[in-house]
Amino acid sequence: MSTALQTFEVHPAGDAAASVIVLHGLGADGTDFLPFADEIDLKAVGPVRWLLPRAPVRPVSVNNGHRMRAWYDIYEFGAQARSLREDDAGLRESFAAVHALIDREVARGVPARRIVLAGFSQGCAITLGAGLRYRERLAGLAGMSGYLPLASTTAAERSDANALTPIFLAHGRRDPVVGLDRGTASRDALGALGYAVEWHDYPMEHSVCAEEVAELQRFLQRVLAA
Repeated sequence: MSTALQTFEVHPAGDAAASVIVLHGLGADGTDFLPFADEIDLKAVGPVRWLLPRAPVRPVSVNNGHRMRAWYDIYEFGAQARSLREDDAGLRESFAAVHALIDREVARGVPARRIVLAGFSQGCAITLGAGLRYRERLAGLAGMSGYLPLASTTAAERSDANALTPIFLAHGRRDPVVGLDRGTASRDALGALGYAVEWHDYPMEHSVCAEEVAELQRFLQRVLAA
């Protein structure tokens, strides 16, 4: 897979002082998070560029091999996912693609320490997997309704540069796709590795709610504060 991702961008009026990259979920598209660029107020941190990449189209096993936008293949949903069978190759391809996107932002003049990586569901998994392995310090990682992928290799593969990077995690208590227990297990695994995790859960299913967006705004304002 090419590491070049098709990416929608929302540019500030002037040169970007920070960037927020948001990764969508399975079968969705980068445009799903365009409203974030309007709803989340980051004026206090300076001009912000929003990057909304599109996952490649690939067959997805859990959907009978139907081709859709996906960061990696999924073999089971819900309780069946406890088997933890993961698409190692697909995950690592997407980690590399996101690293290349971050590298491009750095080359455009935004330091890694002024870049936040965020994602929903599959996008949360890539956020955590790619973010913890990135070689330069990022401003923060924000994961919504997802989990930590390749958890057994994270300790050995993580980058020391992001050991102190703040992590925001949010989850629905009634999530039937990525169960709350999988979210809390990921939170606890990250905490055991020494990461500072800000945790929120809400009375919702596999979705995003207004309270979550407000908390995410506060997190972004804090980690991107000059």
